[in-house]
Amino acid sequence: MERKYISHKSLMDLLTEIRKNDTFIYAPVSERDIVNFKRINSVDEITMDHIQTAQSAKSVAFPRTERLFSYQKEQGNVTLQNYDINSIPEVVVFGLHPCDAVGFKPLSSIFNWDTKDLPFSERMKRITLISLSCAKSDESCFCTSVNGGPGNTTGSDILLTNINDDGYLVEIISEKGSELVQKYNSYFEAAPEVNKDDFLAKIETRFTLSDIQEKISSMFDSEVWKKQSSRCLGCGACAFVCPTCACFDIQENTRGESGERLRCWDSCGFSLFTVHTSGHNPRETQSQRWRQRLLHKFSYMPERLHTVGCTGCGRCSRACPVDMNLAEHLESIAKLEVETI
Repeated sequence: MERKYISHKSLMDLLTEIRKNDTFIYAPVSERDIVNFKRINSVDEITMDHIQTAQSAKSVAFPRTERLFSYQKEQGNVTLQNYDINSIPEVVVFGLHPCDAVGFKPLSSIFNWDTKDLPFSERMKRITLISLSCAKSDESCFCTSVNGGPGNTTGSDILLTNINDDGYLVEIISEKGSELVQKYNSYFEAAPEVNKDDFLAKIETRFTLSDIQEKISSMFDSEVWKKQSSRCLGCGACAFVCPTCACFDIQENTRGESGERLRCWDSCGFSLFTVHTSGHNPRETQSQRWRQRLLHKFSYMPERLHTVGCTGCGRCSRACPVDMNLAEHLESIAKLEVETI
């Protein structure tokens, strides 16, 4: 892996130059004390002094609402306007943390499991991820428990680590990252000899994935789900802030003789998510929906897609209005004795 160095001033100049070249830049922006990813018009909007954005970066590749196609009916004929991949811009996502960058891997696995999803795949082709290692964390962070870390390079095209008051160690990870550095080579310098780990947040490992996966696959009928979900409201906040949740609904938006088909975010935690046309709901209680959420992330996805549906970002715990702390629940599952499952 090639390493370089870039000063903070050169980094801001680089982003300004990239934006001038018809590339959208999404970066963390603080508005009313809430930090979220936003398409920026100036590098002056960027904030980097935060532990985590409220929302993940997944909406850049998987928008909250997306038109799949539109149609027009006229005198018995239907004209279909399919998804226009040429309308997708080149995008740089800057300042996301490793737990966000790695989240695009399970998303890609879901959307390309069987038939490749055209909108998602085409967006990912045009996205370059310039991530920033974590120098600080809070009690909700648990990336090290799901095989991640504050300096994890998986998923990033370029990873920056702040190593002094004025600059960053640059790790060039992918072909996209290499092409970007070569194109803007004048902004980069030779890398100093440093130990990256000295500049990273220290996050305690609270459980291991092997502990979870060994037990959770045999817990379908466990009473644990009722206990853990007793205060869950089914509000869906955890799914909407999660970097790996990919549940969606399809809606028709019609206006007279024209219309469009939309893909919209959804959540398996919603009571209506699995309601059949007959009115039957195979997951009629919140405990069943909570069970589905955890089994999907930690059993079904590893078995079918060979990836875990959690990055340890802690957003679900921060966003939950009733403190459904995922790390605490996983830690309790890891400590269960086999006979109590």
